[in-house]
Amino acid sequence: MNADQILEALNEPQQEAVKHPGGPLLVFAGAGSGKTRVLTHRIAYLIATGAVSANKVLAVTFTNKAAGEMKERIQGLLQADASRVWAGTFHSFCAYLLRRYISRLGRPSNFVIYDEDDQAALIKQCVEALGLPGDTPVSAWQYGIERAKDDLLSPDDLYGRAADFFEHSLARLYDAYQRALAKNNALDFDDLIAYAVGLLRTDREVADRLHERYHHLLVDEFQDINLAQYELVRGLTGPEQNVSVVGDDDQSIYGWRGARVELLLRFHHDFPQAKVVTLEQNYRSTQPILDAAFHVISRNATRAEKRLWTEKEHGEPPLVFDAPNEQEEAYAVASIVRQALGEDHSPNEFAVLYRTNAQSRVYEEAFMNM
Repeated sequence: MNADQILEALNEPQQEAVKHPGGPLLVFAGAGSGKTRVLTHRIAYLIATGAVSANKVLAVTFTNKAAGEMKERIQGLLQADASRVWAGTFHSFCAYLLRRYISRLGRPSNFVIYDEDDQAALIKQCVEALGLPGDTPVSAWQYGIERAKDDLLSPDDLYGRAADFFEHSLARLYDAYQRALAKNNALDFDDLIAYAVGLLRTDREVADRLHERYHHLLVDEFQDINLAQYELVRGLTGPEQNVSVVGDDDQSIYGWRGARVELLLRFHHDFPQAKVVTLEQNYRSTQPILDAAFHVISRNATRAEKRLWTEKEHGEPPLVFDAPNEQEEAYAVASIVRQALGEDHSPNEFAVLYRTNAQSRVYEEAFMNM
């Protein structure tokens, strides 16, 4: 496709974001508003117009699946090989970067990467070696270390702010764990980000090489990034500030694993010249559903102002049932499904969503007894 054809299927705000010539770009993309479409079309448009070579584009997201789909879409739009576009996860990019440059931080480049099980096993060894309380789950220690790394805190930082026995013990464990990792020539997943940030902060030559290598940086799901990832994005952004981020503060649900939605809102502070585009047309839901969602999310104290709309103006309003207990709730849902099945609907047309796996049992019983 040529540049004009790439724009054809986009609405006006989507085109505005895709055609942004350069400099920082912040896209608030509401649910179902074509967020990934904008990101992939922007990359294809920049390449098709000759604004950037494919091998000078760096696109990062959170999962390998999302990265693969991104490259497939770009290739479909360009009708050409998009393999020269570097599209991958934060962790895969940092692993690639550190294989090349970690020796400049005094670490061997043949390091191994520990997964969560490896990490837990090593933490357990350190807990036993330090004589820390055995009644504290390894997962609690692991969570504390992960959150510290998300916030780019060192063991000394934790020592300095320790307010109780657990926090002081966590600082000791964090220190011992990092020493054990180094002894094993290993990094865990959080280290990949933290070491990359440290490299960009302390080695001007490497930072300049990367700024020359990648002229446009694009980041998906920006509402889900933690502080370490945010600082990585800042470090990878070159002097021309060709950084495009796409996200939606209303869809931030990963605070429990370190995501800090306020960083999406901080972007405009750190990049005051950023162009801001808001995508509000929804292609997924009907207006009654969007209105109901708005009246809930609009109560959030700190959110970017936006209200989704759709051309699908009509539709059944959402039904809210306030059940007195989980059994009544499950049997009410089963009753609704049973009635619909009697009206020639198929079981595979229904989905039941619940907050935690522990809630599944009562639904299973309700459906078995209906």
